[in-house]
Amino acid sequence: MIKKYKPTSEGLRQRKSLVKDVDNVRPLKSKSRGLKGPAGRSRGKISSRHKKRGAKRTFREIDFKRNKHNIPAKVVSIQDDPNRGSNIALLHYLDGEKRYILAPEGLKKGMEVISGEEADINVGNCLPLSKIPLSTQVHNIEVNPGAGGVLVRGAGSSATILAKEGKFVNIKLPSSEVKRISGECRATIGTLSNVDKRNVKLGKAGTKRHLGYRPKVRGVAMNDPHRDHPHAGSYKTSGVGMHPKTPWGKKARGVKTRKRKRTDYTIVKRRKKKGK
Repeated sequence: MIKKYKPTSEGLRQRKSLVKDVDNVRPLKSKSRGLKGPAGRSRGKISSRHKKRGAKRTFREIDFKRNKHNIPAKVVSIQDDPNRGSNIALLHYLDGEKRYILAPEGLKKGMEVISGEEADINVGNCLPLSKIPLSTQVHNIEVNPGAGGVLVRGAGSSATILAKEGKFVNIKLPSSEVKRISGECRATIGTLSNVDKRNVKLGKAGTKRHLGYRPKVRGVAMNDPHRDHPHAGSYKTSGVGMHPKTPWGKKARGVKTRKRKRTDYTIVKRRKKKGK
């Protein structure tokens, strides 16, 4: 649900925030830790531009592996996680262990989830891809069996099971790319929560700073093309004239950067058509 504000100030005029239906509880101490050290820096030098630490946040350890097989767990609470877009769910397993997982849409407090090959096709359950029916919406997908989910973990995202070919399963990702993944890899049923996250508008630059972003300066607004940026000075361009370049003189926009050619066999259909 998106909340709008009365324009009592310029910061509120365009602001749209996400109202989350979560429990107001403190994070579990055994599964949380503080974030320390400078963001975007290595030994004091900038290694990733336009980053800062931002407001203090407690990091929650999320169970992406879901390797508690055939042990039912009860959803104790649905919580907000400042480190990610989707909500998280606190699980209490039957053997006494507690873990956080990504909360899909429809997962409520008091429900029961389980991970295993014989699990039902219910929201929050985790199964091997080979056991999931076609056209099912899934998230938190593994690429290597047992290594933990790495695909489709953003707010409001989900992938679709398209086909099964022998030991492999074809999955359509949110980018529209179709990928071939081993049927032994696991995925969780459902679409991740907070679908309206994409409609949020921060309203002012200060909010962006709290989130850990530093200001960006356009290359065409700079002065010296030899020191500042290739687009600076008399070479000013925003895609017309000189080919767009990075601050270090390398071509940008439209240049292929994919280096993992050894995994090309897993791509059934690319997200971009040839010639575009």
